[in-house]
Amino acid sequence: MLKNWINIFLYHIKKNKFFTALNILGLSIGISGLVFALLYWNDEQSYDAWNPEKDSVYQVLVQLTDMPIMAEHPARLKPYLEKDTNVETIVFADDWYQKDKIIYKGKKTLVDKIINTERNFFSLFPFKIIQGNAVSALKDDSGIAVSENLAKRIFGDENPIGKQIKCFDTMFTVRAVYRIPGNSSIAPDAVVNTMNDIMDPQKQYGLFSLKILLKLKDPAKAEATKKMLEKAYYDEVIVLEAKQAGFTPEEMAKKIGHFTVFIEPLSKARLHSVMDGYPEGRGNYQFLMIMAGLSILILILSIVNYINLAIANAIKRAKEVGVRKIAGASKGNIVTQFIFETILISSFSILLALVIVELTLPYYNEFLDKNLRIIGTHFYSQLILVFIITILLAGIFPAVYVSNFETLKVLKGNFGRSKSGVWLRNGMLVFQFAIAAFFIIGSHIVYQQISYLNNKDLGFKGDQVIEINLNFPNSDYETENPGQHIYNKYITIKNELAKIKGVENVSTALMSFDGSDNSTGPVLYKDVLFKERSVAADYNFLQMMKIKIIKGRGLDEKYASDSISSVLINEAAQKLMSMKEPVGQEIHIRNRPLKIIGVVKDFNILSPESEVPPMCFYHPKTVDIAQNISKVYIKLRADNVENTIADIEKFWTTVDTEYPFKYDFVDKEYARTYETYVKQKNLFSLLNIIVVCIALFGLFALASYSIQRRMKEIAIRKTLGAETNALLKELSKQYILYCIIGFLTALFPVYYLLNKWLENFAFRIDMTTFPFLSGFVILLALTLTIVLSRAYQATKTDVLKYLKYE
Repeated sequence: MLKNWINIFLYHIKKNKFFTALNILGLSIGISGLVFALLYWNDEQSYDAWNPEKDSVYQVLVQLTDMPIMAEHPARLKPYLEKDTNVETIVFADDWYQKDKIIYKGKKTLVDKIINTERNFFSLFPFKIIQGNAVSALKDDSGIAVSENLAKRIFGDENPIGKQIKCFDTMFTVRAVYRIPGNSSIAPDAVVNTMNDIMDPQKQYGLFSLKILLKLKDPAKAEATKKMLEKAYYDEVIVLEAKQAGFTPEEMAKKIGHFTVFIEPLSKARLHSVMDGYPEGRGNYQFLMIMAGLSILILILSIVNYINLAIANAIKRAKEVGVRKIAGASKGNIVTQFIFETILISSFSILLALVIVELTLPYYNEFLDKNLRIIGTHFYSQLILVFIITILLAGIFPAVYVSNFETLKVLKGNFGRSKSGVWLRNGMLVFQFAIAAFFIIGSHIVYQQISYLNNKDLGFKGDQVIEINLNFPNSDYETENPGQHIYNKYITIKNELAKIKGVENVSTALMSFDGSDNSTGPVLYKDVLFKERSVAADYNFLQMMKIKIIKGRGLDEKYASDSISSVLINEAAQKLMSMKEPVGQEIHIRNRPLKIIGVVKDFNILSPESEVPPMCFYHPKTVDIAQNISKVYIKLRADNVENTIADIEKFWTTVDTEYPFKYDFVDKEYARTYETYVKQKNLFSLLNIIVVCIALFGLFALASYSIQRRMKEIAIRKTLGAETNALLKELSKQYILYCIIGFLTALFPVYYLLNKWLENFAFRIDMTTFPFLSGFVILLALTLTIVLSRAYQATKTDVLKYLKYE
């Protein structure tokens, strides 16, 4: 019996090569899309899955009213945490991923991921220890633990344990070498513990300066720890500030705001964190869900397409089924046979899908900036599940449909006039049109939004402006007046850069255009506290970046007061503080009275999801923060840019001998803030092409079968004198109706979902009727092209071929 089924299957493949190929190709494209989504999903879900402590380790985040959520806290919280009976382990850490050079036997190795943390770090992140001991590695400030990869870079084949290396101008002894078992939210190259001085309450004045990781005994009681920390912030900030200022705590709370603490488990941090608290960042859950949803939708479309073609093809096999029933075949035998054929088709489709994935995976990895591979028992079990679901969905409908044929009607040859299954076939065709309409309209709206961002006036001009990091040695910060020392070095560099041919302007500012610079600080105006982004900038920075000043004037070195008591604010700050005439008004920053000399037109520094924050600008020397200068911005002339950059690089070897020369164009840096959405646009466009192709495959095959069934009718009509145009109209009108119904079905989902997507952006397009109208026209045009081409071929067929048997 099995051999007979295979022979029948091969016979039908030979007889319908083209449509079998379309079936396999359509299913394989749908399955390959889902495989890509599974690989991405598995990679994101794998973060910290190796860590046995992932459900009991928590990061602490905090938000002050009207300020961004932060992962930094004061050391003063430690006594409160130590009194909490539910807290098993407390680990404070300095800024994640510090960068420095490691020197061993005169050889310098630049390391980008160095963590300075307390001794219990490895109890929360138990990396596999290859050599040495995790307990003793960070017991004091003389030990260091290094990753296996870094150990090979520094020591080669030597045994690292006990070796002396220099880092942060301090000698360390290598006491442990570790391997990170899998994707981790914290994946350092080296770990040190020099936290004693930092944790000293007498030396730790910063309110937001340290990371906090906790291991809780009972995760169910995390809410109690959260409330305790909120009370600690109230006591340590609101109450203390109120005493110093002579206010009641209630009055101070109105001025400062309320502290909200977030306690997030490590197991959920990658995809569901409220911010990028960990150094490896967080995954884009929305993008992941969009990708998974669209991939599932495409697979469903492919299965529907297969079912439609299988049901249409069943008409040609009706007499075969009728004869088999007369010969004694049961309904179960026929269902099993057709499911067996589906298993074979699905097997070919999955094999082809894996070939497609393997060939295109390098491009997919580049697209996502990942390193995904087709490995793992978990992935193969998912693939088997997809295989089973595909067989069940794609095989059962056609099999049951065919098995229910009425034997006598089939053998009499009047099956074609039966209405059985027509509603199902037409319903699925409408579904195909709806999905195609969804993707066509959706990709148009996404394209419009991303084009709007690309062409939007950002309020600054970052083209031809490069940004270079300044890496001053630690000794520069240990001088008697580090601020003045650093500022003098910057001025020297600025003057030398200005001499290079092709350099138009040089400046600096304590800000970045990469979308991460969302910190805010207190600004006092008329005894009311406001939270604004403070930017220390050189005199010519705003002018160089083409940032407009709409009232008053900018900072000018001709005025001595401009480096002592002058400040500018932007339009958002003016609106926040309700100033009608801001020029001449006085505000307080860092307890210093500053006079407003101008108003800056709003410009974007954050990603398009965020509104322009209220900002104020002053010279770095005004509030003595020149020691924080860490970037230099260089405006290049448009001609001969490559030679100018080469000359800058040559000069830079005299400025920074420790780190390689790196630069970034400001406009490209800002463009990366919405790179995720550009990827979503590209993904939508690619999937749109795939969906339309699959839908057209199905429409072409279905129209071919439908028209083939009506060939005798067409022949009779032509014999009676029907014109070609009339026949074309008659043959295509049902598909136009299905196209319209499918388009109308897609209207609400596409409007609702794309409108939700646009809510991500503070700056967004308005939805108009144009994408919907153009989407309908494109869908209708494609439908008519396919249907009319097949109908036209049918009208040109020799009518005698179909009439001679009548």
